[in-house]
Amino acid sequence: MSLLRFLVIVTSSFFFVGYLPFIPGTFGSFAAIVLFCLVWPNSFLYICIVLVALASGFLVGAKAEKIYARKDPPCVVIDEVAGMLLALAFLPSYKTEVIVTAFLLFRLLDTFKPYPADRLQLLGGSLGIMSDDLIAAFYTNFILQAALRLTVFKGS
Repeated sequence: MSLLRFLVIVTSSFFFVGYLPFIPGTFGSFAAIVLFCLVWPNSFLYICIVLVALASGFLVGAKAEKIYARKDPPCVVIDEVAGMLLALAFLPSYKTEVIVTAFLLFRLLDTFKPYPADRLQLLGGSLGIMSDDLIAAFYTNFILQAALRLTVFKGS
């Protein structure tokens, strides 16, 4: 196995998390939360990791499709990792219930793929792999931003 092929497999599966026997996308999202909890106190490091996850997903997605000879292979979870990290970005609170809600909402939106995620996932290569998760992340973040801010104003 070539080094490039190995690096694509390791990166796209997020260090083999995508090879867990069932619900690999959920495990990928959970791995992102573990990573978030490890680095969050350092917001600069967190932002760097989000950017690296996003760039990695776009760089290896199409190559992973070629290696596995199928569109958006289940073991490719870098898109869930990047999406979950992005879903948590810049929230006004990181209480446990907020993180759990973000996780559940992200998984729900990633599963049901609301517009335009349902159409964007049909694109080929990295864009198709990453886009539905980024839409789910955007919607998750937007909903939580609004809910948390409305809750703060309501309590004032």
